[in-house]
Amino acid sequence: MNTFFSFVMGTLAALMLVYLYRVVRGPTVFDRVLGLNGISTKAIILIVVIGTVFERVDMFVDISTGYALLNLVGALAITKFLEERGATE
Repeated sequence: MNTFFSFVMGTLAALMLVYLYRVVRGPTVFDRVLGLNGISTKAIILIVVIGTVFERVDMFVDISTGYALLNLVGALAITKFLEERGATE
């Protein structure tokens, strides 16, 4: 079973690296925001998988929920700022 969780965690880490490339090399600000949102989503899943490995899913789900709410508020704040500024670049 640990081999499966290791594979899942490795796959999530690889996907986060792909999103990191989009954040660094994204042609627009909106691409970078979407990349950060994708990284956060994969991090939330990774936290729940780590909770499963340590057999403390209840604690790690609470942590991931807090992180998801922080991600949502941050994404809304960035998009509101960019909308008011009128940045399309």
